[in-house]
Amino acid sequence: MKVGYKVWIDNDGKAFGEGPYQVLKRIEETGSLHRAAMDLNMSYRKAWLMLQSIERRLGFALLDRKVGGVSGGGSNITPEGKEFLKSYEGFREDVKTTLEKTFKKHFKAQV
Repeated sequence: MKVGYKVWIDNDGKAFGEGPYQVLKRIEETGSLHRAAMDLNMSYRKAWLMLQSIERRLGFALLDRKVGGVSGGGSNITPEGKEFLKSYEGFREDVKTTLEKTFKKHFKAQV
């Protein structure tokens, strides 16, 4: 047995969780919201709308967007977005560690 869970940050509604985290990590790797969405089997529109909603709820921009053209467009994580990702990663790891420890404490005979 193991513990299963979902954790997200709420700010007048769901503001950030694992899905948006995965999208931002793919953007960080690829430099493209379009590519990140494709890699995650998500429509570009859904990813774009999701990030707009998150930015509104958080109160700061996560992405610097460059509109296409001859050299193409792209997206980069803002400095605030990078700091937020770093904080979320630490939070996510602490939650995992704490929940697993608590689960083992209460279900040690079954684990």
